[in-house]
Amino acid sequence: MPLHAGRDTATLRRWAQAAAEFGASLPPGPEEPSVRVVERDGGLARGLLARYTSRPPAVELYTDAVAEAERLIDAHGWRAWFPPGSVRAAALAHEAVHDRLHHGPGRAALKRSLGHTALRLGRLRVPAHVAGAEELAAHAYAQAVCGLGRSPLLLSAALAASTTPPREKK
Repeated sequence: MPLHAGRDTATLRRWAQAAAEFGASLPPGPEEPSVRVVERDGGLARGLLARYTSRPPAVELYTDAVAEAERLIDAHGWRAWFPPGSVRAAALAHEAVHDRLHHGPGRAALKRSLGHTALRLGRLRVPAHVAGAEELAAHAYAQAVCGLGRSPLLLSAALAASTTPPREKK
């Protein structure tokens, strides 16, 4: 059963919008993450363009997935939305947000912006985690700082759809 299956659509949309607004409003940071970037193959098999790891702090950039994403952009006629080189730049910007939210006050600020409460004691409230919010914020940030015409989430979905084998019909 999906994680948020019991949530009403309006709440999910509100959280998604808040996460996207949070990400888009983050001040631009360095173009590259402040951690080591390791380029390697294997992203298509994992369904990833890039991945942030906290131990050790690093970003793995999957060159096979970046190349396939660039091919998909051309095949779908999306070059106006995703200029040449923007896939790499957006992937690194996205992972830089994960690094920023992992260290410092960013994660708590994102939780507060969502308005979901885990615990309330009188006036005191503990903001709750919302699964997927950090991903939406990272995609919105990447779109904003890279000046993309569409969210990189579109490209991630297209890449996943193009590399997922079709299910057998029973």
